[in-house]
Amino acid sequence: MPALFGGLRAPSTLGSFLRAFTWGNVLQLGKVNRELLAELARRAPLLPGKDVLAFIDIDSMHKRVYGHAKQGAAFGHTKIQGKSLLVRGLNALAATISTPLAAPVIAATRLRGGNTNSARGAASLATEAVATARTTGCSGTIVVRADSAFYSAAFTGAVRAAGAFFSVTVQMNSHVKAAIAGIAQDAWKPIEYPRAIWDDQLACWVSDAQVAEVRYTAFTSKKNKAITARLIVRRVKDLNRKAGQGQGELFTVWRYHAVFTGSPFMMLQAEEQHRDHAVVEQVFADWTSGPMAHLPSGSFPANGAWLALAAISHNLPRAAGSLASLAYAKARGATIRRDLIDVAARTARHGRGDLTLHLPEGWRHQHEWMNLFEAATGPPAQAA
Repeated sequence: MPALFGGLRAPSTLGSFLRAFTWGNVLQLGKVNRELLAELARRAPLLPGKDVLAFIDIDSMHKRVYGHAKQGAAFGHTKIQGKSLLVRGLNALAATISTPLAAPVIAATRLRGGNTNSARGAASLATEAVATARTTGCSGTIVVRADSAFYSAAFTGAVRAAGAFFSVTVQMNSHVKAAIAGIAQDAWKPIEYPRAIWDDQLACWVSDAQVAEVRYTAFTSKKNKAITARLIVRRVKDLNRKAGQGQGELFTVWRYHAVFTGSPFMMLQAEEQHRDHAVVEQVFADWTSGPMAHLPSGSFPANGAWLALAAISHNLPRAAGSLASLAYAKARGATIRRDLIDVAARTARHGRGDLTLHLPEGWRHQHEWMNLFEAATGPPAQAA
């Protein structure tokens, strides 16, 4: 094993290595990730369709920690089994790049204290993510999507200044409610979902809704920061909880979900694209089942370095999957690791130092693995 992998290191050695990192080193690792991602996109079909349309999704994840000496650990809101709880931990902010044909890759990360507001630092992260997307070859339309925690003049203004389009869920304040109330009844267009969507508030599956849009100027209370764009509103029928008791409804009651966007696409297409923002949760799920299962150090810069390395370790299997086959190009990271990386091979030594890896015979993933091997190293030499 030491001859095959160039030496083995104990976990304590890795801990000492991480603790030597400063915050400047963490920023350097972020630059390494950006440059590596651009090179991977050049060498592998990592983001097909990037010259036409690309999406940047920004969201945060609260990671629970247990050590009392964890720097930056504090209580913050997170959801566990659908319930919002106060949990002591650290907050990871991430920006991903995807296309309608490709799974998301991580463009930028930032580790923050556990009690940090979700939108803190999101504007500068969005600017950085758009610049990274351009370096990866995303020369077409870029839409930056985020949830209501990032609905702010700073975030939307930064996205627009970077040359991209924003699509942000709106917080339902009095101004938004007044704009929705002014929509004419004949402006609502019915839509049906290809697959029913689970509604947490109604605790049931929803398969139809109505959509309309209106011109809206947001952030008027902030001097010189008002932004005028489209307010796309989706409404669904509210559940009559007393219908089973013989209490019918006199009129339909609606619940509204609004999106503030500068998207150039048609209304129904822009609304559907915004709902796909949930793809960022796939990245967090991959992280949780991989390197972000825990934050190993008590040092905040060390955990920041761990987060940056977790982004790199996410993008590398994504590139490997895109080289292996179309199915693995969109597979979860755990699937790629199980089928293409965690492979049982027998080592054999020939002559002085030449090593040969004998892979399993009759292996069902042999074709995909050979595609990856040949793309990464070139075809194997002909046997003598």
